[in-house]
Amino acid sequence: MTSPIELYFWPTPNGKKISIALEELGLPYNVNFVNIGAGDQFKPEFLKISPNNRMPAIIDPEGPDRQPISIFESGAILQYLARKTGNLYGRNEREQTAVEQWLMWQMGGLGPMCGQAHHFIKYAPNMDPPHDLPYAKERYKNEVARLYKVLDKQLSENEYVAGEFLSIADIAIWPWSTIWEGQGQTMDDKPNMKRWLDLVGARPAVQKGAALGADQTSNLQDDKKAQEILFKKKP
Repeated sequence: MTSPIELYFWPTPNGKKISIALEELGLPYNVNFVNIGAGDQFKPEFLKISPNNRMPAIIDPEGPDRQPISIFESGAILQYLARKTGNLYGRNEREQTAVEQWLMWQMGGLGPMCGQAHHFIKYAPNMDPPHDLPYAKERYKNEVARLYKVLDKQLSENEYVAGEFLSIADIAIWPWSTIWEGQGQTMDDKPNMKRWLDLVGARPAVQKGAALGADQTSNLQDDKKAQEILFKKKP
């Protein structure tokens, strides 16, 4: 029997990438909640697993050569899980290259830009003191809009992001894309992206993985203590 993977998780878009992947791959796992609003990511025992004090992270007790391995960074975890199972990564080098380039697009572009858009549109104006910065809001909102148009064009030619198959690229992009409203976006001019959001979101494994920890979160716009930890804590 396969030993369960230890998942270190909080229900953010990056965290949901891994819970969704584990569900899609049918891998057993135990959930270890890392309450980032309470500062759990700075605890020494977590830093041994994730030295960048970010979740998600995993420990696979049955890693390479059947030895335990710990992994941080959501993109690296997705690649590891796909290699481990031989699923969600394409059937050949051409397909795998397509998956990797869209995974890197999410990791280096879409994720950071969506995160900044969320911060300056939703959170910064509600901080103490407030930081309502029109330039920052427009800067990141416009860049997210550009990236979503890139995605929409890709999806006009493919059922899924990297081709005609579900992959870790879809799983990386989908959790960030579902919260497009908080990024100041519209789907009115992105019909292909809207189709894809519904397609991926209808999968039972995606629904289960995305729902993990839904009862754990607080309203960050009102939680001043969490804001202090997440946005002002010094290293």
